[in-house]
Amino acid sequence: MKLAHAPYSGFRVGAAALVDSGDIVVGCNIENAAYSPSICAERVALFSSWAQGKGKVEAIAIVTASGATAAPCGVCRQVLWELARDAELILEDGKGGYLIETVRNLLPRPFGPEDLDVSKLPPRQGADGRQPS
Repeated sequence: MKLAHAPYSGFRVGAAALVDSGDIVVGCNIENAAYSPSICAERVALFSSWAQGKGKVEAIAIVTASGATAAPCGVCRQVLWELARDAELILEDGKGGYLIETVRNLLPRPFGPEDLDVSKLPPRQGADGRQPS
């Protein structure tokens, strides 16, 4: 959260993904004046974990400086469903309070690979052969 780049909203968010190897990969939100190129902390942590080949994400802690717990945005919920649907989400308020959520609870009718006719698509995998969880 301390490394967040949030000059426009002032809404600083940090995320840490715990992967099955025991490693923790961190992320923070990074804003851009054009807004659409901005990226949330949760996605930075997830994408960094994927790019580093760290393994399956077991849990993600999300903390804000606002003094309240904040759930992931809609875009992050979609990405969580695809890359970490079984991960536990720990929503922290920056003062020691927290809530524990599931991706399925936050995205009750998800759209995922199973909704596509995957027989027409090439296999989805990273350079290391991993597939999303």
